[in-house]
Amino acid sequence: MPNHYFSFKQFTVYQDACAMKVCTDACVQGAYTAAWLREQSPVSRILDIGTGTGLLSLMLAQQSEAAITGIELDPAAAGQARTNFEASPWKERLRVMETDAKQLPAGERYDFIVTNPPFYEGDLKSVNQLRNQAMHATTLDYNELLQVIDRQLSEEGRFSVLLPYKPFADFKALAEIAGFSLEQVLHVKQSEQHDYFRSVGIFGRRGHVTPSSSEQVMAIREADKKTYTATFIALLKPYYLFL
Repeated sequence: MPNHYFSFKQFTVYQDACAMKVCTDACVQGAYTAAWLREQSPVSRILDIGTGTGLLSLMLAQQSEAAITGIELDPAAAGQARTNFEASPWKERLRVMETDAKQLPAGERYDFIVTNPPFYEGDLKSVNQLRNQAMHATTLDYNELLQVIDRQLSEEGRFSVLLPYKPFADFKALAEIAGFSLEQVLHVKQSEQHDYFRSVGIFGRRGHVTPSSSEQVMAIREADKKTYTATFIALLKPYYLFL
């Protein structure tokens, strides 16, 4: 059974009320996205779609000065994210909205959006309804997600998405139809002995990104499947306690 909390260097994520717990690939997305943002012009407003425990919002808050709004459909997860935000050093810049992303009204648009959306659209679902909602596209499919992003993202804004490696190509094609272009992508594998299993993509609106995207690759562990790779250590060192 997973721990009911996960301690990082500058914050703690309690997760006992959330269907989806802190996982390594989400940490990679948060660290990779934060590192990308540090190289860009500062952003002032970030939206976290499906915030869950609030992990991604907290990781981005550590590395930016932006005001961050996390939206979450599940009441228990929204409450947990709110508690995690309040206990963090950045509570003045973090807030949670308990709402369906599809019902979020269009207002002042966000400079950046981050999302770890439901995976495994066609796979067998578990008997746990909340886990289904978190892991499968039962409440927000890829086209609907792109519609939400299109409505909430500024004209020159970017968004970060974490997906399984194989479906990422399908999402990229749908994003292009919706008017977005891939700017940078990180393909991740569990170890040097494994195939790629996750992709983190940074997208922008067509016409506001460079014509060709930058592709990067990373293994989490060395071939021995025990030792973290130097690339992973460098990426996660600002966050993980023992790196």
